[in-house]
Amino acid sequence: MMMMIRAIEILINMFILRANLLLPCTFLCWIILTTSFTVHVVLSKTDSRQVSALNDMYQYLKPHTKLDGWKSDGGNPCDESWQGIKCFGSDVTEIHLSGLGLTGSLGFQLDKLEKVTYFDVSKNNLKDNIPYQLPPHTQHLDLSGNQFSGTVPYSISQMANLKFLHLNHNKLSGSLSDMFGKLTKLTEMDLSYNSISGSLPQSLKSLSSLRKLHIQNNQFTGSINVLADLLLDDLNVANNQFNGWIPDELKDIKNLETGGNSWSSGPAPPPPPGQKVKPHTRKSEKESGMSGLAIAGILLGVLLLLGVIIALFSRRKRSSPSSHFHEEDKFGQHQPLTPLSSQELSSGVRANMHEDFRDSSSTTEKHLQTSSSMGLKHPASERHKSFNEKEMANAPPSDHLMSFKDKEFANPLNVKRSSSVKLAHYSLADLQNATGNFASSRLLGEGSIGRVYRAKYPDGRVLAVKKIDSSFFQDGQCTEFTEIVYKMSKFHHPNIAEVLGYCSEQGQNMLIFEFFRNGSLHEFLHVSDDFSKPLTWNTRVRIALGAARALEYLHEVCSPPYLHRNIRTANIVLDAELNPCLCECGLAMFHEHASKNLDAGYTAPECTKPSAYTLKSDVYSFGVVMLELLTGRKPFDSSKPRLEQYLVRWASPQLHDLDDLEKIADPALRGLYPPKSLSKFAEVTALCVQSEPEFRPHMSEVVQGLVRLVQRSNMSQREGLSASRRIDDDDDDYY
Repeated sequence: MMMMIRAIEILINMFILRANLLLPCTFLCWIILTTSFTVHVVLSKTDSRQVSALNDMYQYLKPHTKLDGWKSDGGNPCDESWQGIKCFGSDVTEIHLSGLGLTGSLGFQLDKLEKVTYFDVSKNNLKDNIPYQLPPHTQHLDLSGNQFSGTVPYSISQMANLKFLHLNHNKLSGSLSDMFGKLTKLTEMDLSYNSISGSLPQSLKSLSSLRKLHIQNNQFTGSINVLADLLLDDLNVANNQFNGWIPDELKDIKNLETGGNSWSSGPAPPPPPGQKVKPHTRKSEKESGMSGLAIAGILLGVLLLLGVIIALFSRRKRSSPSSHFHEEDKFGQHQPLTPLSSQELSSGVRANMHEDFRDSSSTTEKHLQTSSSMGLKHPASERHKSFNEKEMANAPPSDHLMSFKDKEFANPLNVKRSSSVKLAHYSLADLQNATGNFASSRLLGEGSIGRVYRAKYPDGRVLAVKKIDSSFFQDGQCTEFTEIVYKMSKFHHPNIAEVLGYCSEQGQNMLIFEFFRNGSLHEFLHVSDDFSKPLTWNTRVRIALGAARALEYLHEVCSPPYLHRNIRTANIVLDAELNPCLCECGLAMFHEHASKNLDAGYTAPECTKPSAYTLKSDVYSFGVVMLELLTGRKPFDSSKPRLEQYLVRWASPQLHDLDDLEKIADPALRGLYPPKSLSKFAEVTALCVQSEPEFRPHMSEVVQGLVRLVQRSNMSQREGLSASRRIDDDDDDYY
């Protein structure tokens, strides 16, 4: 750089000497100013946040010899020609590291690379999970040909500019969450050659720009009907576990691979009654296109035909009206009119008007189907049905599916599409039978807003029924309850317990959830019995990470953000593999009016009144949960000495010293934990339980810290499960 500046100076001096100092002063000034500007642009420092992100990335990538110019601290990537880095001005805009033989992982600060639009680290040997936070404005993301494990990160759902996504040839597993609602610019996606399972999410319908989709050689199940309306040119779903029928709309795709699945034989069944049959018109542009000459010929023929029609019509106007028109007029006057019933008007005409509007604006439909940032699922052709008190009074039989929606089509020209969610309705009699009339022996737990019961059915199904205290509903009104059920039905996240159904009869309001045989985290940590074994350290960290991701989803993905208000170990349930699911999401309004507080020790110090609760209050409560995982103690324990009764007060001063940490760590761990992992976990915990709300981190930062801990520890997905089990799967007495 100094050589370049020196060369510019020499050229200027030579120019001045040859001109014998006769150049006007203004011209000399122009040269000096221009030169100064050029030098300033060349010397502009790379944005410090972006440098920090690349420094962090460098520490995790190996070998360093492949990354010419990179540094672990400081530097100027845009000026020093770092390997694979391209800039515009002082911003890093592209990262090209494909095929360099790199190992390790990608670090944890990629979200700071806010100007990066092209990110390619394909064809290396990178391991561990894909970082939860990625460059947020990336258009081209290629992580293929590595050994990444874990799931497809949900943060991709927020990358609205993404056009190219390649995650193929890795070791990804788990299911795809409903994460595609905002990715309307995505044109190419390749998830092939992984171990991704589960059904295809409904939000795939939103990918209106998608032309190429490769998901072959995975473990997907269910149907591929969700892909029927996509305008694909290249589709490969081979070698999965799909079943059902291949939609007719997909059969004319030019490049289509469907082998290696369990497709049904014979003709596909007819569509459900009332559903419109879409014309089978899909053709590729080459097949359906016509040459310019043919189009010109057709246009010429149309023009000639129009000329003939106009001439004939003009002649007819000069003559007497045709008897044919008289007959038509007579027919129109005497045609009998059959009026529609009010029910047909509300559910038929308006639905058809909406269908007609939808057919005339397919692009708008694809956008409106996923206007909710929470992955709302609903079939496109469904007839919407209002949810009112009359229907609640005449509740259908158990498991009957009912539609919810925001508003009826009061204005047929209103573009906003109503949102519909299907939930099972359970009758009160049905739930009374399944719970032994809500017997105390079926009681699973009690919270500040009601009790939870176990419902067992003759066919072996077991569900959890949350019976909300009737004091929350005044004058028998169920309007608030239906609104809450509707909102809860829109939460879709792997670490959130989703509502399966509801019951609202005779003043009783209940929510139905999946039953988790391993119970709650509270039981694992604080209830000792003959079946339980202590949770291993790695399992505790993974439980914390899953619960943090659930809370991050509520706070930072949902729009508007949702306050939980009741984060505690009793509301974190564990599935058969000890994956956590957060309960009571969407019930904050009940907790605001709860007359009893069963959460001593979880409440943030600023929450002296209901209106004081904020998202940072949730973060504090989550920090208390992390303290429970760390120490094995309850948030408040009156049996302890007075100075040790409140967990936060007792533990907080000891979270920054390793010797103190080892003293307060849960004795059930028997010292089986990596000291550095324990220390990092304590650091994140200490940030969450700070007394000042403004100093507590956002949940996305908590997630980043825990992900970093997991990846540094190189924990496997199923590590420690054999040592942490509450019940035997074959023990039917547990029911």
